[in-house]
Amino acid sequence: MGTRKSTLEEVAAAAGVSKMTASRALRGTSDVSKDTREKVLLAAERLSYVGNRLALSLSSQRTNLVAVVVPSMSNIVFPEVLTGISVGLEGSGMQAVFGISDYDVAKERDIIRDMLSWQPAAIIVTGLDQPEDTVRMLQKATIPVIQIMDLDGTPVAFNVGLSHGKAGEDMARALLAAGRRRFGYVGSALDRDLRAGKRKAGFERVLKQNGLAFVEQQIDSAFSSIALGKRLTATLLAAVPDLDCIYYSNDDMATGGLFACMELGLPVPQRILIAGFNGLDLANALPTRIATSRSPRRMIGEVAAKLAREAIAEPDGEQPKTIVFTPEITGISGP
Repeated sequence: MGTRKSTLEEVAAAAGVSKMTASRALRGTSDVSKDTREKVLLAAERLSYVGNRLALSLSSQRTNLVAVVVPSMSNIVFPEVLTGISVGLEGSGMQAVFGISDYDVAKERDIIRDMLSWQPAAIIVTGLDQPEDTVRMLQKATIPVIQIMDLDGTPVAFNVGLSHGKAGEDMARALLAAGRRRFGYVGSALDRDLRAGKRKAGFERVLKQNGLAFVEQQIDSAFSSIALGKRLTATLLAAVPDLDCIYYSNDDMATGGLFACMELGLPVPQRILIAGFNGLDLANALPTRIATSRSPRRMIGEVAAKLAREAIAEPDGEQPKTIVFTPEITGISGP
């Protein structure tokens, strides 16, 4: 049997304050002086005190938690978002907790419901495409709701991200300006990765405006990976070997496409231009250049966290409702 846990009463006695003051100091409330808070924190550390945040939240009606829901951790994109959120919360006394939905709307709904039951101070959710029952739940949450990564839709409250439709349009215009005309498309899980689908639709709109369309497409239901991108590219080029550009759902898939072209002896970007999305650091380490739209994912996370802090501190403040980022396109030159 382990040793007995320290109590809040013991922390208060060690710090020379009342139990109520110790409780407020541990919650980080603004009505406790800096010196008093430091005394209480030092006492808690000496006693190895671990508080009950849910019990503390009964009086304040919220914990110090910021709930975060992301769809995936399988590539660097969302870990970088979470890093940004952690940076944005530094010094606030708040702690991010996150759940992973695996691009499953039912799982996302259940995660959001569970997280809201923890009485978080705010919730950060990826995307704007939640079904009506999830949207209603967020609307009734009575805490700041910040939706990130996507601007193409109607937010519940706050919105930080980029337009994926416009990102697809901008990439298509840049590739056309570089002289490319025979386009293929390689994508994955577009029924779940709705933001990739929006980029594809934006790209197609610009092609149509210029009297063009994708010559051939390869789309798989599996989640994106370098291996999948390589396999689908090989299939695509076997069917249509004279493409001069392939647009991919993201950089993982585009990297696999580059490896397929290298195996086939097709010079990139001279013979065929490979274009993805995200601007992963991986792209900088490849043996040859690929085009990409560099999404500021870490900055999106940081700005969302700071917006959450402001909205928590001043619920009736004048925080911006929408913060727009525009990805930089890199890696394109003429044919």
